[in-house]
Amino acid sequence: MDVEAELTALKSQVALLAKELNRVSEEAEVRKIHHKYGYYLDKCLYNEVVDMFSDHPDAYVEFLGSRYRGKAGIKRLYQGRFQQVFVNGRNGPVHGFLLDHIMMQDIIDVDETGTHAWCRMRALMQAGTHQRIEEYFPRGHRQWWEGGLYENEYIKEDGVWKLFRYRYFPFWHADFERGWSHTKPNYVPWPEKTFPEDPIGPDEIIEQRALWPDTRAVPFHYPHPVTGRKVDENDLRAPIWAGKLEDSETALVLDLPQGQTRPGATAREPTVKDKVLPELVQNKVE
Repeated sequence: MDVEAELTALKSQVALLAKELNRVSEEAEVRKIHHKYGYYLDKCLYNEVVDMFSDHPDAYVEFLGSRYRGKAGIKRLYQGRFQQVFVNGRNGPVHGFLLDHIMMQDIIDVDETGTHAWCRMRALMQAGTHQRIEEYFPRGHRQWWEGGLYENEYIKEDGVWKLFRYRYFPFWHADFERGWSHTKPNYVPWPEKTFPEDPIGPDEIIEQRALWPDTRAVPFHYPHPVTGRKVDENDLRAPIWAGKLEDSETALVLDLPQGQTRPGATAREPTVKDKVLPELVQNKVE
């Protein structure tokens, strides 16, 4: 290989390296932004949580069969519902109240534009109050476990990654003393009224409701890593033992609200051909 050809090959390799390194770096930043959110949430720092969300009008939080839309709706959830119920309106923790969110098993995918990302992540929460505060804490003395799953979207605005569409599915709850096999139905009541009828309520009630013992799977934002195919919608459902599939609840979905798009993002979601650094030398420059 002559010097000119070798230089061209090296330039191509460097360009590919830069592209892949940037994508891996962006994935790391998205992972960090979610974990930072979790740490703020642990200590009821709801003002800091709200500030992490995009001001884009399509931003929302999907939670317990409802959506809180736009920055106003997101504030209503964190600074209204959570802040008022858990910490009496203050920003920060109150003595004797535990709310730890353990975030793990994260799958991060950044699209080709570098401005839009998806994240699937599991949460395991331990929460409750110390018996010393039961006399004056409105929720009394209680302790519980919670397991849930995020399928989120993030956008990069002015060079900063922000929370965009947060979909949290709190699948199971368990009283500490009795465990998850004895969880009472509708452990956390679904919202029944919307804003403004409910001053701290969601903007809309949606049909998508799932709590233990419902075990439907949350759709995956990514394809199968070998076949490149999405999981069949019927395989995400959860019929009763030896029951008929058609009699079970319909599959959960990640559909966007009507009229919404993914601003700045490529039309496609991640594919099986997307690579990361370990296979760098096998890639080709586009």
